[in-house]
Amino acid sequence: MAAWKPIKRREFIRRLRALGFAGPYSGTRHQFLVLGQHRQTIPSNAEYSVPQLRMLMRQVEAIMARKISADEWEALD
Repeated sequence: MAAWKPIKRREFIRRLRALGFAGPYSGTRHQFLVLGQHRQTIPSNAEYSVPQLRMLMRQVEAIMARKISADEWEALD
């Protein structure tokens, strides 16, 4: 089982696009990705720490209505 690791912003966006999200689009303060009717805000810092990544992943899991394991996340390309 893989462990969660810090990730660069660009890589985070690339992996969300592999999951079916579209974007990124410019918002008022942050960019965002879209999946159906849902928006996922993308923080503007260059790298996301593990706690921040887990928080973002909980939001993504709620949008997708399913869990994403660390192994599945690492396998996305």
